[in-house]
Amino acid sequence: MTTLRVAMIGHGFMGAAHSQGWRTAPRTFDLPAEPEMAVVVGRNAEAVAAAARKWGWAESATDWREVVARDDIDVVDIVTPGDSHAEIAIAALAAGKHVLCEKPLANTVAEAEAMAEAAEKAAARGIRAMVGFTYRRVPAVTFLGNLIAQGAVGRINHVRAAYRQDWLVDPEMPLAWRLQKEHAGSGALGDIGAHAIDLAQFVTGLRLEKVSGVIDTIVKERPLLDSGSGLSGTGLSGTAGDGKGEVTVDDIAIFTGRFESGALASFEASRFATGRKNALEIEISGDKGALAFDLEDLNSVQFYDRTAPADRQGFRKILVTEAEHPYVSGWWPAGHMLGYEHGFSHQVKDLVEGIVAGIDPHPTFADGLEVQRVLDAVERSSENDSAWVRIAVPVRAL
Repeated sequence: MTTLRVAMIGHGFMGAAHSQGWRTAPRTFDLPAEPEMAVVVGRNAEAVAAAARKWGWAESATDWREVVARDDIDVVDIVTPGDSHAEIAIAALAAGKHVLCEKPLANTVAEAEAMAEAAEKAAARGIRAMVGFTYRRVPAVTFLGNLIAQGAVGRINHVRAAYRQDWLVDPEMPLAWRLQKEHAGSGALGDIGAHAIDLAQFVTGLRLEKVSGVIDTIVKERPLLDSGSGLSGTGLSGTAGDGKGEVTVDDIAIFTGRFESGALASFEASRFATGRKNALEIEISGDKGALAFDLEDLNSVQFYDRTAPADRQGFRKILVTEAEHPYVSGWWPAGHMLGYEHGFSHQVKDLVEGIVAGIDPHPTFADGLEVQRVLDAVERSSENDSAWVRIAVPVRAL
């Protein structure tokens, strides 16, 4: 069997999740190639060596450029903050490596455009690139999208999507990298709002045409970060040190959108939704029915069939744990639940299968660029009193 030797650049929260995927996927699914966890890269030699031991990487390194240039590396997995995505991905594609890059694709539209162009050129040489919108691969989400494609809700009238967390409600939460624009690009909008945007476009098959919204920073100064805690490098925790620094990203984003079909959508991304820990919700309403999903109940979807007799109408819960459901046949008997980490194994499965088949695994860098353009349009709308902003789509030469 072909071996794909993987280098992972970065080793924070997403490093742990991606490592789980690389370890588990080849032991769960019959993959057409064997991923090998060759090397993990980080800036601190001691910390990255500890990550390699803990997560099962064969070796560790501190210079990503040397690793990307190695002849024995086939796949580069990028889990660094957004400020380095473009440089690493473009270099890896130029070196002939397949690339998996965490979302959002980049910190700016210009960076995302350069990455998408590099991926398109690399694809002509048989090199594949994928962006890590992993929630697409929760079986219930994939199933929900399949139902919509089959006409379960009929013509889509509107979509409601929200991703809400509360980890920043405490004003003493330290100033981690996720709160600094130079590293993260944006705050709640880009970090979790990007998931809501991608999910809405993915499950409906529709593309947003224009948006109107507002973003805000609720706590504008926070204690400087002294040291990390929990999963190193998450940007989701830490110990406060002396002094304070400015928060340069948004805490909350609320916006409306119109799809090219004419359907309307509402979006919310918040890190100040008290009591909501990781609530990614989407509801699609159509003329024949409706579907809803909540990540905090990730093994099920809610389905309303408007064509049923009036005395039998109402949302009903479908448990997405049968072997016939997407990805589930590789796991446990019916009713035995999957968790957050399983999506990362499904991500590896789809990436490896795409590489071996010689087809672009989705979401592509072009898909990531589409989301980046929506993020940019929301920011520009907020700067202009929430005026509607059309999503820029370049005209390609025929």
